[in-house]
Amino acid sequence: MEHLLTQLRAAAEPTRLRLLALCARQPLCVTDLCAVLGQSQPRLSRHLKLLTDAGLLERIPEGANAYFQLPASADVARLILARLQEDDPRLAADRRAAARLAAERAREASDAFRRHGKDWDEMRALGLPAAEIEAALLAALPMRMEALLDIGTGTGRLLELAAPRAAHALGVDMSRDMLALARARLAERGLADRAAVRQADMYRLPFADAAFDAVALQMVLHYAEDPAAALAEAARVLKPGGTLLIADLAPHDQAVVIEAHAHRWPGFDDAQLAGWLGPAGCTLSAAQTVPGPLDVRIWSARRQPAHAPLLAS
Repeated sequence: MEHLLTQLRAAAEPTRLRLLALCARQPLCVTDLCAVLGQSQPRLSRHLKLLTDAGLLERIPEGANAYFQLPASADVARLILARLQEDDPRLAADRRAAARLAAERAREASDAFRRHGKDWDEMRALGLPAAEIEAALLAALPMRMEALLDIGTGTGRLLELAAPRAAHALGVDMSRDMLALARARLAERGLADRAAVRQADMYRLPFADAAFDAVALQMVLHYAEDPAAALAEAARVLKPGGTLLIADLAPHDQAVVIEAHAHRWPGFDDAQLAGWLGPAGCTLSAAQTVPGPLDVRIWSARRQPAHAPLLAS
């Protein structure tokens, strides 16, 4: 009872209710919340600490910054927010200001990529058949998932597509510009309540063992210095019996592509993937090719139970 009373007391203040309503729609950092609410950082930081200590919000570090969002366990916060009127003038104004801010952040991130010559839509840059690749990825993912992890999520496109199948979909990426684009995409499509992104290194994922039903790496491995280590870390956070889905380039000899896009690997074949997945506790269960200017190979693997012997695919 004391924990419930602590949560109710933490929420029982106008500014903190506004913070809960905003962070329930999309993760926001202190700077963004100051801009939306027009209040000072020290004042909002105190409110955010109270909400976080009560378990109504969670704080996700990202470089020198941090984002705040509703945790999956915040049932009390969701019950409180459900009682708020959607047409409340103050809350509606907050939503409009947050939407404008998210759009501006996305534009700035997109402009930054273009200014620095980085094409953040690699499939488009390589002329790959994005629709066919996305359809193949969705076909290989389970129809129902409690938790999905997209490693190297980029602009969050796979999260957008797979969110209806997952109770919770999470994307990680090291690029803050990419994360800004992904957050804007998810907020615009009304998916922030079930899909989120955070900054993380694919070699050191900040998640417990066996935390996800499915893990995806789309067009990520050809940038990896150590693909075997990346796959081992992906397998670590995958539940036994879970799906590990990898989409990447098939072997090719296009040196100009490797140089122009700073690829570390000229694609992968089935033997390479199987050789890396075996020591990680996974076995290949299916593979298919999506033809294009550069063929894309999609591999599906299963995480074996700890006690089960690994079988040849």
